[in-house]
Amino acid sequence: MTGYAVVLGEALVDLLEEPSGDSVIYRPAVGGAPFNVAVGIARLGAPARFLGSFGDDPWGARLLAYLSSVGVGTAAAVTVPGVATTLAVTTFEGHEPSFRFYGDSYARYDAPDIDTDLIAGAGLLYCGSMALLSPPVLAAARRAWSVPGPVRVFDPNVRPIVGLNPDVVAEFATTADLVKLSSADALALWGESPESAAGRLLDLGAGAVVVTIGSAGALVASTAGTVRVPPARITPVDATGAGDATMAGLSWGILTQGLPADLGSWAVLTRVAVHVAGLVCESRGGAVSMPTLPDLRARFVDLAV
Repeated sequence: MTGYAVVLGEALVDLLEEPSGDSVIYRPAVGGAPFNVAVGIARLGAPARFLGSFGDDPWGARLLAYLSSVGVGTAAAVTVPGVATTLAVTTFEGHEPSFRFYGDSYARYDAPDIDTDLIAGAGLLYCGSMALLSPPVLAAARRAWSVPGPVRVFDPNVRPIVGLNPDVVAEFATTADLVKLSSADALALWGESPESAAGRLLDLGAGAVVVTIGSAGALVASTAGTVRVPPARITPVDATGAGDATMAGLSWGILTQGLPADLGSWAVLTRVAVHVAGLVCESRGGAVSMPTLPDLRARFVDLAV
C-alpha cells in the first residue's frame, strides 16, 4: 500500500506528575492521543498529516513545531486566535496515568476545515478520542469519514472523566476497517469484557478489532475468530501513550504492508504494535517516546519487523 496517514483529533500539553523531594512537580510534554499517533506513525517511517485546531499561544506553536520536526504535515491544521492551548494534568497510580483536562483549543476544528482531496489521497484515515465530544470536531470527522478511498481506523480512547457517546462509537465502528480500543474502554462504554466488546464491534461491521489489555498484551478479533497476543517483555516506567503507540504501530503496518488479509496476519501486525507500545512504556512521556524502526529492532532483536 502507498499513501500517507491522515490523523484527526486533539493536540494538547500533558503536565506529567513527578516526585520532587517531599512534594511533586509537573513536567510539560507535548501530547494528545491523536497527536501521539501521528508522531508515532512518522517516527516509524510512514508519512502522516495532522488535522486539528491549536491555541495561538507559545504552546500551540510548540505543538505545531514538534509535529513538523518529526515529519508530520500540518498544512491543514488550524490555529485559533485568542484561544489558549488545552492542558492535561496527569497523575499516576503506579505506572498508569489518569488525566484532567483544562481548556478546549482542540475542539475548534470543524467540517469546513476538511480538505476532501487530502482525505481521498490518503492511504489511511484515523479518527477518535475525546475530540469527538466537540460537535464541530465530530462534524469534521463525519465529513472526513464519508470520503471514499483510505483505510479507516477508529480508536474511541474513552476518558472516564469526559466520556464518549456509545452511539458515536457505534457510528464509526460500523464502517471501520479496524477499531482499536482498550479493555478499560470496553468496560467504560458497555461494562463488557474485551472479548464481548470485540464481538459487539464486529457485529456492528468493523473489519477487525484489537483490544489492548495492559500488561497482558492484546486481543485480536475478526469474523474468523479471536487470538491473544502476548505483551512485550519490558521494564515499565510510564504507560502514557502506550495505547496510542499501539495504534501508531498498527497504522504504520497497514500503510507499509497493506490491510491484513486474515486473522493470522492481524496477529503478526499486532505483535509488532504491542512491542512499539512496550518500548514507549520504558520512557517517560508519550509523543517524545515514540520509537523509530531502528530503535524497535535494536531493543527487540527477535521481533520480525
